[in-house]
Amino acid sequence: MQIALAPMEGLVDNILRDVLTRTGGIDWCVTEFIRVTERLLPEAYIHKFAPELQHGAKTRAGVPLRVQLLGSDPACLADNAALACQLGSEVIDLNFGCPAKTVNKSRGGAVLLKEPELLHAILLQVRRTVPAHIPVTAKMRLGFDTPDSANECAIALAEGGASQIVVHARTKMDGYKPPAHWEYIAQVQEVVKVPVFANGDIWSVEDWRRCREISGAEDIMLGRGLVSRPDLARQIAAARAGEEVVEMTWADLQPMIRDFWAQAEAQLTPRSAPGRLKQWLAMLTRNYPEAVVLFNAMRRETDCEKVRHLVNNPPVEGA
Repeated sequence: MQIALAPMEGLVDNILRDVLTRTGGIDWCVTEFIRVTERLLPEAYIHKFAPELQHGAKTRAGVPLRVQLLGSDPACLADNAALACQLGSEVIDLNFGCPAKTVNKSRGGAVLLKEPELLHAILLQVRRTVPAHIPVTAKMRLGFDTPDSANECAIALAEGGASQIVVHARTKMDGYKPPAHWEYIAQVQEVVKVPVFANGDIWSVEDWRRCREISGAEDIMLGRGLVSRPDLARQIAAARAGEEVVEMTWADLQPMIRDFWAQAEAQLTPRSAPGRLKQWLAMLTRNYPEAVVLFNAMRRETDCEKVRHLVNNPPVEGA
């Protein structure tokens, strides 16, 4: 069984990847998508999304990182994939799952699920261009507006050369509305011979058990569930091994939050650093009532010094 950390654009950057992978249970992670248009990207631009490439393409915890590219031009994607490999990426991932309207309007992400033949052409070109020992993987949704083409799209990707396929169990039009339709992942597994990872609506160990039962997928990718419960991968790995599942407490989270803020202050501008922390805290409120108190205390705070004080001295409800 493998557990991967999902590439969530605008949220799971190198800072959050570092913090989450050091919590344990994650086998590999992916960059936010790097948009490819009509030219070879500057090396510095790729390093901006994947600074881990300068450290062996691994996070500080030693978890391997994959570079993810998004676009619709097979040749341009292939050239940029080759560049990413030269910079140290040991796996190339291709995004066919992003549901954002702005991305889809420029022929990127899930809109390409309308064109299985283009999916195949992209995979084929990238696979032929990057070194033979570099795996090429793909992330997709069930389709654009219906799941009717899920099998056709998966076949196109696999026959084009994808060695793994992650399937987010919703269509583009579903967005993130529950429920995820894990049953379609079971159908995809029947038509391709490559490993299929289940993704979508896995918020707890119990969700994972139900997903595995319905989808038949042994491998999973965790996104919002892992961001809101940082030890979810570790919990699932323990459950899979028949070990006791010990949940992380709010007190256990404090060093992680302080570390996140220290890295955010060091790497981001004073204008953007507080927003990044608030974004993660908002996700943590799903499982930690104490996070609600801290989030509310800094909701409108933009001064980094005051944010730092709140992080180091988190308020207690009723105090």
